[in-house]
Amino acid sequence: MNGMKTVMLLSALTALFMALGYSLGGGGGAVIALLVAAGMNLFTFWNADRIVLSMHHAREVDPNSDFYKLVADLAARARLPMPRVYIIDQPHPNAFATGRNPQNAAVAATTGLLSMLSRDEVAGVMAHELAHVKNRDTLIMTMVATIAGAISMLANFGLFFRGGNDNGHGNMLAGLLAVIVAPFAAMIVQMAISRTREYGADRGGAQISGNPRALASALAKISGQAERIPNPVADHNPAAAQLYIVPAHVSALFSTHPATQSRIAALEEMAVEMGQAARASAAPMAAPRARRRASALDPLRRD
Repeated sequence: MNGMKTVMLLSALTALFMALGYSLGGGGGAVIALLVAAGMNLFTFWNADRIVLSMHHAREVDPNSDFYKLVADLAARARLPMPRVYIIDQPHPNAFATGRNPQNAAVAATTGLLSMLSRDEVAGVMAHELAHVKNRDTLIMTMVATIAGAISMLANFGLFFRGGNDNGHGNMLAGLLAVIVAPFAAMIVQMAISRTREYGADRGGAQISGNPRALASALAKISGQAERIPNPVADHNPAAAQLYIVPAHVSALFSTHPATQSRIAALEEMAVEMGQAARASAAPMAAPRARRRASALDPLRRD
């Protein structure tokens, strides 16, 4: 059901892009808009992971580190190829996944996240990111962000130039309406797609880790701190907000993610479905000591 909804919304976004092109340049404008969208998606298909990781100054983790081994264990549980694992030296607590497919995926977490969460909670977060990889959300959201960005770019261009012909395709009122409405409509569709994928990744992550409540606890901690601790990348590039497990400094109305409390409630229901005891220590990913801190998951630490 979520897959069909995503296809429909992505089709709507592409149609919106073509409609904007048509309003600005007639039939030729629509064709050009479609070709531009295809070209941009092809470029991001091959380069999105490198762009995102470079943007965050991410560095690859040593395979002998505890953090790498934790991700490897989760990837094995999810029956996924081992992704590349990165760490970001940033106090802002967050994590994301990128890559065009499971064979070329990468996951990353900030030092702020690893120092804040327990081992079980870190496992829940990384399982969530692996669920994105398994569901191929990384490719979908890259395509969505690319088309939405292209719509905004085309709309800004349309403020200064509007093509027209004798049939009235370039009518000033229609063109003005298009450049105002199109970016807003694209934002709504982008939010709808992203929110759908986040619920799916929460559920998939809880299944991979076997501990819905640990992920719920992690979401509560991250959302509480994400609003207070600056995120330089998101501040300079708001489009990056959709990458993270919890967005930063975005109002609930315009967030690409569902409300954190709604996600936590869904995970609590899932925990009940799975018959999970209230104590997190009963989970398969639990550490030997109760509430073992994630400092033991120092990405540079070796056995």
